Amino acid sequence: MKLTSIICAAIFSASAVIALPTDLGDGVTLVPREPRMNVRRAARARKTNPKISAVSDASIDAITNNTNVDYSTNWAGAVLIGTGYKSVTATITVPTPKKPSGGSSSTQYAASAWVGIDGDTCQTAILQSGVDFYVQGTSVSFDAWYEWYPDYAYTFSGFSISAGDSITMTVTASSTSAGSVKLTNNTKGKSVTHSFSGETNKLCETNAEWIVEDFEENGALVPFADFGTVTFSGASVTTTSGSTLGVTGADILDIKQNNVVLTDCSISGTSTVICTYV
Repeated sequence: MKLTSIICAAIFSASAVIALPTDLGDGVTLVPREPRMNVRRAARARKTNPKISAVSDASIDAITNNTNVDYSTNWAGAVLIGTGYKSVTATITVPTPKKPSGGSSSTQYAASAWVGIDGDTCQTAILQSGVDFYVQGTSVSFDAWYEWYPDYAYTFSGFSISAGDSITMTVTASSTSAGSVKLTNNTKGKSVTHSFSGETNKLCETNAEWIVEDFEENGALVPFADFGTVTFSGASVTTTSGSTLGVTGADILDIKQNNVVLTDCSISGTSTVICTYV
């Protein structure tokens, strides 16, 4: 989820000093994620939070045919729980988001797909990177971003994304307080990276995640977009021992809000996670 706080002028000044654009070459510049603006131009800062659990209900399980699903208000997908997780990766095809049935063309709907380390059973920090999808009326847009929770997410500026693009997402922890992310647009032949170091909030390296999210802005979940289907292919995690694991044995999550299930996620084979809007 994404959180918004009212920040005093002094904090804005401090963040302006440390959050400067970085030239990545090839015409790609990394800049701090700017708050998105709604029609009334109120700032909305974007931030992912750990998984928020929702109560399971056997009568709802039948809707998605998942008898071993865990419900969350913000996360859908798969979480592998273990130890010594160092690098998580997967490739998605960027969907075309739509307003949900009964939705308004004047409302902006959104969803996000990302890979990450921690945020489920370990909630002190999350190393993550992914793509956001937005739709309002006939207008569709996308953002590529990175985040080390509890800091805010930041946008990779100049990294073009279109519906149908193949995007490989990888996050790597070099220690519990340092790491890197890499997004590659396989369709357009472009990559961007960002490195973290000296993070105060440390990873546990015990959760590997492939997630579709209903994130939070302005202190509330954004209206959730109908994202169709997001498939995480080539989903894997490497460990400190050098082994590579797939998604076998991962916990399945579905988003449930107001006692209504919004997603249907499942695992196919050893390296594929499929999430569908329902």
